[in-house]
Amino acid sequence: MLTGLSMAQAQNPECMTNLSIYAEHAKVKNYDAAYEPWKMVYESCPDINKANFSYGERILEHKIEKSSGAEKDGYIQELLSLYDNSIKYFPKNYSAADVAIDKALLLYENKMASDEQLFDMLDKGFKEDRENFTNPRALYLYFSTLVDLHGAGKKDLQDVFDTYDDVTEKLDEENQKLTDALQKLLEKEDAGTALTAKEKKLKSAYETNSESFGKVASSVDSKLGALADCDNLIPLYEKNYEAKKGDVKWVKSAVGRMFSKDCTDDPMFRKLFEAQLALDPSADAYMYGGVLKQKSGDHKGAIADFNKAVELETDSYKKSNILYKIATTVRRSSASQARNYALKAIDANPANGKAYLLIANLYAGSANDCGSTPFEKRAIYWKAAEMARKAGRVDPALSGHASQTAASYDAKAPTKEMIFNSGMAGKTITFSCWVGGSVKVPSL
Repeated sequence: MLTGLSMAQAQNPECMTNLSIYAEHAKVKNYDAAYEPWKMVYESCPDINKANFSYGERILEHKIEKSSGAEKDGYIQELLSLYDNSIKYFPKNYSAADVAIDKALLLYENKMASDEQLFDMLDKGFKEDRENFTNPRALYLYFSTLVDLHGAGKKDLQDVFDTYDDVTEKLDEENQKLTDALQKLLEKEDAGTALTAKEKKLKSAYETNSESFGKVASSVDSKLGALADCDNLIPLYEKNYEAKKGDVKWVKSAVGRMFSKDCTDDPMFRKLFEAQLALDPSADAYMYGGVLKQKSGDHKGAIADFNKAVELETDSYKKSNILYKIATTVRRSSASQARNYALKAIDANPANGKAYLLIANLYAGSANDCGSTPFEKRAIYWKAAEMARKAGRVDPALSGHASQTAASYDAKAPTKEMIFNSGMAGKTITFSCWVGGSVKVPSL
């Protein structure tokens, strides 16, 4: 941290001396003693070393925590200024998104900014530097303040949907990076190779961070809430259709949202779908076409469109998502067909936890059809719980939901008393229904 000095900076012995002094204090978290020498260096030689900003942030955060009133406000203003100067003096180490996020969170935590100010600050940071806007908490605050502004009549509903798309897409992107890295370690574990100490730490970090993104994604969906119900979507799209029907991004977003909210029976869905088909006859368009054909009873045509959608998509992640959507669509008519599409989704992206959860749900829903005795019927829940746990393992963003789901299925499986009375402990039950396969009864 204390390297890379220029000749001019090295010629300032006072800055050099105080830099060493405050750095030693900061290393042992003696921030009160570090403050004065740090302030001297920061004000006289701001670009002497990045430590002015990395240690400076910790020093000022400590002073803010330990102070109150006007004194606290003064330290907050110092820290806000430090964030602005960080990118000025060390542009390679700090980004526009970093500055916007740090300032917004500081102001939010200390209740020193309105929703408009917070949103404008984060909106500017996101749009100017989307790549580095990766803080999950800031992503939630960005969207949350916008929804509150809409509730106060200060922002349009379309702005809410546009930002929702941006934020959820970014959350998916960041989680995808984590699950990709995690998958390589899981494959190594599954192959029977022990992880190194470093790999174990990385695995833990990937899981923790992915779980954080999952919690924020869930909070974002909750914040959107009823705003995205069909009763709101349909009038909005009817109102904007003529002006927006040539905007492929708007059309695709509208079709996708109506599909996800199951508004596909409304004539507006078909209208939007046909507009998308004309603008961009892509994989998504064929998938939606298959949905419409299925609803009209043309199951053969629906499957043809679904398969065409899969064939057109070359990106493995998008293909996996399309296969998952198809699986959710056909589940009402055929559980086995839904599982086939879900398994294909997993083949395309092994980290698609949602596909594992869907299969778990399909198994649980077939309990009464799989087995000739009450014990055998309930045994299917062990298989369902196993699939739910896999969902959380490959995609920790889903770990909370996956754990709850697995626990609910385990609770429906045979109890220890039932296992004892049946004499099946440690034995294997084979399923002759569409689920197939088998499950080993736990030993007592």
